[in-house]
Amino acid sequence: VRLVESGGGLVQPGGSLKLSCAASPNLFHIYTYYTVAWYRQAPGKQRELVANLTNEGLLNYANSVLGRFTISSDIAENMIYLQMNSLKSEDTAVYFCHAQLPLGGRPIDYWGQGTQVTVSP
Repeated sequence: VRLVESGGGLVQPGGSLKLSCAASPNLFHIYTYYTVAWYRQAPGKQRELVANLTNEGLLNYANSVLGRFTISSDIAENMIYLQMNSLKSEDTAVYFCHAQLPLGGRPIDYWGQGTQVTVSP
């Protein structure tokens, strides 16, 4: 499974960005059970979960982004999105797309290469 992120960039505080992640092959059609997610890693900090979405439609958000970010998927287009609103300087980080899929009876993690988001005046 290959994950490719896009949509990062420079935005002013209070602005919005939408990140996209293209998965190939189409994991939504191949796997019955999956979790897709967005993580981020700021300089000098550990990678942290931003939001995830399961095959059952369960959503989970970090407290720091609750009410501002929205994770979604487009099964037909095999895409995973992260809509980010009311961005703050502390949201500056490299954002990674992630998928956890069952292979051989155990969960396997897949990562994209990351896309930089910088929130600055």
